[in-house]
Amino acid sequence: MFPRLPTVTQALLIANVVMFLLQWMLGDTTLAPLMLWPVGEEGFDPFSPTQSFQIWQLLTYGFLHGSFSHLFFNMLALFMFGAALEQTWGEKRFLTYYLVCVVGAGLFQVLVGWLIGSSVPVLGASGGVFGLLLAYGMLFPNQQVMLLFPPIPMKARTFVIVFGAIELLMGFTGWQPGVAHFAHLGGMLFGWLLIRYWRGQPPFGGRGGGKRKPPHVRIVR
Repeated sequence: MFPRLPTVTQALLIANVVMFLLQWMLGDTTLAPLMLWPVGEEGFDPFSPTQSFQIWQLLTYGFLHGSFSHLFFNMLALFMFGAALEQTWGEKRFLTYYLVCVVGAGLFQVLVGWLIGSSVPVLGASGGVFGLLLAYGMLFPNQQVMLLFPPIPMKARTFVIVFGAIELLMGFTGWQPGVAHFAHLGGMLFGWLLIRYWRGQPPFGGRGGGKRKPPHVRIVR
């Protein structure tokens, strides 16, 4: 389907599109058990009704989307950043990274939702996508990227800092309701931690940990 795309990036794009088509045909109510529901006052109950938190939702929510534009922009970012990262890391490491970011974003969102008493489910690949954005900025810091609105070129490292700051601001001020900003930040946080773990850097490595890099990771400057 996309012969120039690496295998995992292509598979993730197809999986997200297929799930969106299923949502369109079956309706959100049918796929509600796959959305990420907050933990209620009763806590986690694996035998509770459909609209409640379940462990599998930490992964499945990342393959559902609320609208075509939601899907389009997430898949555009996956296409832009995922291919370069997969070619650098390889299939297994790239898939591991992406899924860790999705699950990490979900955990972060569940925690925040529990603290503020949220009752709204979360869906979308944005947590994984923001993790990819973070990784791209770390591995290709000087690569030029272009904003869509407005079309302003900037270095990838600057791009990551700007978007991270915006998400933090939006999350704490609530200026953009209906968007899981803390899930985006969670994806970036878990991605950052995983990269530092692979590199043997603090908080995972010792004093000399920053000099040790896994043999299969090529750090691009």
